[in-house]
Amino acid sequence: MPPEALTARTSPAQRERPTAIVVVLCAAAFMAMLDVFVVNVAFTAIGRSFPGSSLPDLSWVLNGYAIVYAALLIPAGRLADRHSRKRGFLVGLAVFTLASAACAAAPSLWWLVAFRVLQAAGAAALTPASLGLMLTALPPERRAGAVKVWATTSSLAGALGPVAGGLLVQVSWHWIFLINLPVGLLAFAAAHRLVPDSRDESVVRTPDLTGATVLAVAIGAAALGLVKGDAWDWTGARTLTAFGVAILGVAVIAARISRRPDPVIDPALFRVRTFVWANITVLVFCTAFGALFFSVVLWLETAAGFSEIRTGLAIAPGPLMVPIFAAVGQRMARRVPVGLLVALGNLLFCAGTVMLAVGASTDPRYMTQILPGWIIIGIGIGLALPGMIGAATSDLPRTQAATGSAVVNTCRQLGYVLGVAVLIAVLGSLDGSSHHVRTAFQHGWWLIALAAALSAATALGIRPAQATTTVQRPARGRSRVSARLTRRQ
Repeated sequence: MPPEALTARTSPAQRERPTAIVVVLCAAAFMAMLDVFVVNVAFTAIGRSFPGSSLPDLSWVLNGYAIVYAALLIPAGRLADRHSRKRGFLVGLAVFTLASAACAAAPSLWWLVAFRVLQAAGAAALTPASLGLMLTALPPERRAGAVKVWATTSSLAGALGPVAGGLLVQVSWHWIFLINLPVGLLAFAAAHRLVPDSRDESVVRTPDLTGATVLAVAIGAAALGLVKGDAWDWTGARTLTAFGVAILGVAVIAARISRRPDPVIDPALFRVRTFVWANITVLVFCTAFGALFFSVVLWLETAAGFSEIRTGLAIAPGPLMVPIFAAVGQRMARRVPVGLLVALGNLLFCAGTVMLAVGASTDPRYMTQILPGWIIIGIGIGLALPGMIGAATSDLPRTQAATGSAVVNTCRQLGYVLGVAVLIAVLGSLDGSSHHVRTAFQHGWWLIALAAALSAATALGIRPAQATTTVQRPARGRSRVSARLTRRQ
């Protein structure tokens, strides 16, 4: 990479504090992910605050956030690359923090959804900028470890989020948003002082914002069709129109990517083999994960009759396995190819979900029917997730750091949207006998297990070039396509 392609302004104090920089950037990413897990646990309490809200309507508290987050990640990453990664990070953090306060004050369900959309816009700005800043601020020998730490923060959020959500909901669900205020303010002040700025001076065009809008409409239409399909009739005009809009949107995005000089995604990225297979795996994995986490929370609070705090405590053991086995996976990665390690983790994810489906009964028993499978799922995620995220950008040049990470996170959010939407479609209204409810959840878990098995198969295509060349020939650590990406910039 030519040195003039990237600028990073650092003071001596900033260069001496790489650990502090990692902590600050990961703290902001952690806050954005924590909010997702906390809202899952508070879902039932939010529904009680807005009487008459159906499960499909309430699902937009989750899906509205995920759709906008997914649509804006890539253009936000490109804008940060072009203008200022630090400015993009700070603006995103400020918007997210202020929107959190607005969510806490929301007077109705749809106002809450609207403020969640604003939250998502802030998260979409800070997430790719945080990884881009990390990769440009740290010395080369610390980057790989820092990326894995950054990826694992979502796992830690998953471990703490349910418990924190359960505790906060005991006071009021409004506190799940208010807790972001002190964290956001502290992270803003620390980032402003410690984190050096950087940008890619070779990026001269504004990204395709129209394409990003079309992407949001397409994702929203697909989610709407899946969530409302049962109520509208799967072959009804409204459902078919929603799916038609989604298909048309995908076609428009594909055309704009291939023809425009400033596409929302650089098509050259998709000629990097590891990038493609890692993103496919992330998409399928997160579809399974998004559906599974939400399903287990609903199962505990509806079928098992757990309170929010009890649900949070019951959820915690699975996510607690993730950072532990992420560390185990990092040691295994020295001897086991990353694609094989990710496949192993996803197979464990599949096996744990099968255990949930087989063990489900009309009289749920947490210790014997839920906990064993849930722990195995957490172990599998710990082995798979850091490898997926790290491999996705390993063969890309640093000039594409923020944009590449934005694509990865877009796939994550797309997966969450699809997972929640498909789960809502499978579960229906959850009205009826306990036998009907059990059967609905079993159907959902079998579909999730199938998605996890598919993600294990696609993981075998993850074969980073750097995995075999970095030790002996660091100068050749990236693929030829990555080099072409740099020259194109």
